[in-house]
Amino acid sequence: MKILVVDDEPAQRELVSGFLARHGFEVLSAGDGREALERFRAEPVDLILTDQKMPGFSGLQLLEAARAVTPEIAVIVMTAYGTIEHAVAAIKAGASDYLTKPLNLDELLHRIGQVRDRQRLVGENRELRAALQERHRVEGVIGESGRMQEALSLVRRVAASDATVLIRGESGTGKELIAKAIHYASRRAEGPLVRINCAALPEGLLESELFGHEKGAFTGAHAMRRGRFELAHGGSLFLDEIGDLPPHLQVKLLRVLQEREIERVGSSHPIQVDVRLLAATHCDLEALLKEGRFRDDLYYRLNVVTISVPPLRERREDIPLLLDHFLSRFARENGKTIRGLTREARETLLRYDYPGNVRELENVVERAVVLTRDEVIGLADLPLAVREPEPDTGEAAGLPAAVEGLERRMIREALARADGIQTRAAELLGISERVLRYKLRKYGLSGG
Repeated sequence: MKILVVDDEPAQRELVSGFLARHGFEVLSAGDGREALERFRAEPVDLILTDQKMPGFSGLQLLEAARAVTPEIAVIVMTAYGTIEHAVAAIKAGASDYLTKPLNLDELLHRIGQVRDRQRLVGENRELRAALQERHRVEGVIGESGRMQEALSLVRRVAASDATVLIRGESGTGKELIAKAIHYASRRAEGPLVRINCAALPEGLLESELFGHEKGAFTGAHAMRRGRFELAHGGSLFLDEIGDLPPHLQVKLLRVLQEREIERVGSSHPIQVDVRLLAATHCDLEALLKEGRFRDDLYYRLNVVTISVPPLRERREDIPLLLDHFLSRFARENGKTIRGLTREARETLLRYDYPGNVRELENVVERAVVLTRDEVIGLADLPLAVREPEPDTGEAAGLPAAVEGLERRMIREALARADGIQTRAAELLGISERVLRYKLRKYGLSGG
């Protein structure tokens, strides 16, 4: 266990530091609150043991600033002014415990032991929550919101059949993960899952990719090639962005679904295929039907079972699960120790609307893990578009919306410069602390 001892009295600081070191703790020390905060940012610890009354930067200010960096940090405040008021102030500010001077060193060991036990319990609870979260997963799909549970319930029920499934949702919502979940929960799990994006290939190449071709079928066809349908025999074929399938290939796909056979390009010989079709789209297929760009007979063949994947902004309760999952995954992949996020960074990520859905959240977390120099990801590690999203105000909003956006940015910057201390932030902004608190409530901002 690593402990940071903070006291402006050198003799007291050395006494406590030496005592804890003799009892097997790793000890850092600092002579005032500002030095302690700098050390804490550079080298995170498990516990801060700080004097309450110090010149310039008090123990309570250090407590508030440290919790802004790491919300779960344990802090024990010690003081020679052992009044009820001081104790209440420390506990209200988030202190784990409170000790009066002169210190009883045996009592100090006892209190540190209690903190360690609480931290162990928190860790065990975190592991338990992680285990419980596995119950909300279907082969890598994470979600405990009502909307996602409805979708996952459909996945479980349809997986055992061979029914064609149409997966609908915005880009980045995880439609391919749903397709994988269906395949690996089905009786075809031992067979191949073959994927192709209908929007990613030019029309001529797409036909060959789907159905294969014979040698000499066209210029450059130097050898026979099997298509994705043949490769998926005995398994599943996932056609992503099915709404972009060209009209003449829609006819060929309809025939495959009806006859369960394909013909390679350049051949008239039918080949039987045993393939389950999973299709996905972000398009409004009904609108494409009205425009004559999608065949209604193919639409009804595909639309046997529809699973709608909600956008992330409509299942916000899943964001914490996804955050923790991606943090753990990218920390492991990059060989980094990431202990979590600052309170402000977490609140910002929970508040953001994610127009790119889960894929955008994944990219944001990977970027933060790769770029951060600390073990705790802070607001500065997040992209500017996430920290300061453009308000969807429309042209009618005009000057008032622009002013509010400027105020938000200035308040965030002042709080960052003031290490989350509202009194100093108000001074930097040239307003009273009361006005600052009002604006924090008005804009739904974190107070540090």
